Amino acid sequence: MRFRHPDGSIVHLSYCTNVHPAETLDGVRAQLRDHCEPVRRRLGRDRLGIGLWLAREAARVLINDPAELRALRAELDSRGLEVVTLNGFPYEGFGADEVKYRVYRPDWTEPERLAHTTDLARLLAALLPDDVTEGTISTLPLAWRTPYDTEPAAARTARAALTTLAQRLDALAELTGKSIRIGLEPEPGCTVETTADAIAPLTDVGHERIGICVDTCHLATSFEDPDTALDALTAAGIPVVKSQLSAALHAEHPHLPEVRTALAAFAEPRFLHQTRTRTAAGLRGTDDLDEAVAGGALPDSTPWRAHFHVPLHAPPAPPLTSTLPVLRTTLARLVGGPVPLTRHLEVETYTWQALPAELRPRTRTQLADGIAAELTLARDLLVDLGLKELP
Repeated sequence: MRFRHPDGSIVHLSYCTNVHPAETLDGVRAQLRDHCEPVRRRLGRDRLGIGLWLAREAARVLINDPAELRALRAELDSRGLEVVTLNGFPYEGFGADEVKYRVYRPDWTEPERLAHTTDLARLLAALLPDDVTEGTISTLPLAWRTPYDTEPAAARTARAALTTLAQRLDALAELTGKSIRIGLEPEPGCTVETTADAIAPLTDVGHERIGICVDTCHLATSFEDPDTALDALTAAGIPVVKSQLSAALHAEHPHLPEVRTALAAFAEPRFLHQTRTRTAAGLRGTDDLDEAVAGGALPDSTPWRAHFHVPLHAPPAPPLTSTLPVLRTTLARLVGGPVPLTRHLEVETYTWQALPAELRPRTRTQLADGIAAELTLARDLLVDLGLKELP
């Protein structure tokens, strides 16, 4: 979906296809047919943006076979779908029964991460619509904090990889006329957990094509104030390459037994749901929600937030809620001013099938209806901020 900002620039809104995980190119094509096109039809749009997730296997097939890449581009066009951004964070196995810590490998100290991200940049340059010259890719925020934070050479290795990537992106732009930018996506538990953590490493790299992806669920989980975070990024000259529009799980009174019971329903075996609380001594946290719910790991006199991407339009029932207000505030800062701070927005609710059983969609139709409802909410927020929806 495209919107015209009051300054005349185009802002793109998409949804991320990692909610339909597939490792193979055939699986990606099935996503387009079974999910993405039905969502577009529900919205009554001639064109829908998707934030494509290409696992390592699918990406390698496309890199090695230009005919397959041309066929994918043609299929996107025929289904009324367009791609201006990719989710390059998960490498493979995102649809496994247990993902947890695996999603953080390979990290930016490993050559596979650089190779895969380079492939994604080349693919995105070929998949961009003819009238679009800029693409974006979100990626791992360097690494999970261990063992990275205790290895002296890790930061140097990651910085060198990102510098090499920037040089390759420059060469790609010269060759294709398409500018691809990469955004580190801060996430709780990683060495870059917050936007503030991103400033030093990105300043070290010091390249306009390497910036940050602001995920509003992660921002909220770490109790970051959106205005403070974005002001600091602007002051440091760090570009907001893209933003993922998402909402975290919020528990205002975690000491109450009924709140613990409600939270426990969201503790599930597939993904990590890092949980944080803000205390007078600073941020405290656990790697997963079940650790917090079990008691003793976190103080419970202050609100808890958990890294669980809850559907934007359907916050959990009381006594829980979502951090949608953080999303609203962030979005107003990103695109509500005289000039947009980013032009690529992506709804990323990949946890539909990880919701408590009674809240999960049971059919493709229900899932498509839910994704369409999320996009409708995001569209309405953009229109309220003065953007004009385009055909």
